[in-house]
Amino acid sequence: MLIFWISFVVVGFIVASSVYVLARKWRLMALVDTIWTLGLGVSALAYHRYTELDSIRSWVVLLLIMVWSFRLSYHLFADRILLGKEDPRYRALAEYWGKQQARNFYFLFLAQVVLVALFFLPVSVAMRRAGVWTWLDLLGVGIAVCAMLGEALADQQLAQFRAQVNNKGAVCRRGLWRYSRHPNYFFEWLHWFGYLLLAAGAPLAWIGPIAMYVFLRYLTGVPFAERSSLKSRGQAYRRYQSTTNTFFPWIPRNQSN
Repeated sequence: MLIFWISFVVVGFIVASSVYVLARKWRLMALVDTIWTLGLGVSALAYHRYTELDSIRSWVVLLLIMVWSFRLSYHLFADRILLGKEDPRYRALAEYWGKQQARNFYFLFLAQVVLVALFFLPVSVAMRRAGVWTWLDLLGVGIAVCAMLGEALADQQLAQFRAQVNNKGAVCRRGLWRYSRHPNYFFEWLHWFGYLLLAAGAPLAWIGPIAMYVFLRYLTGVPFAERSSLKSRGQAYRRYQSTTNTFFPWIPRNQSN
């Protein structure tokens, strides 16, 4: 197992450094997100083969994380990378860091290796869990799949809204976006409860939903997205904030209240 983790660190360092060079060349720091989305899927596949796991549960967990990895990576490539669209979060960081942005972005790319390792832990715990298939496994698979479908639907609804020229500068309140300002983040967080259940609630498996909530709600997700939306949509987004929950979906509030 030590050899696996040493290889993980070495390969991760090389990949992160190489993607950083491309990002600098293309002036597209959004490439950083693909390191951890693709990295998790590739790491899970490598771990599954290295440990020679062959239980039904290990194969199901591998399939879930591979589908998650492919779906989210494809979305990032199609929505940002191929179109050459920089993520507003990274534009804001570039402005904030100023002359230090080259160094700081490199550290950010390297940090993705740590993130892959962090979120790989609950996946590996679920893969290694022994014992017969139970209702917890079925529930875990159901939650993971429904969460992926929910996130994909939220992404699709937002993409369709933005594709209409007359919606420029407007706020998407369609479908899932009527009930949460960040339904894609909510479903991403929910997905990690699937591995928690597949791991039968093992302590290490709690890392997934807890860390994902902290990152999305308070660090890398909601705060940057909210500031960007307020900057680009102004009063329309403030009205949206007054009626719609930030993270957890719920019935919209009456603005007069």
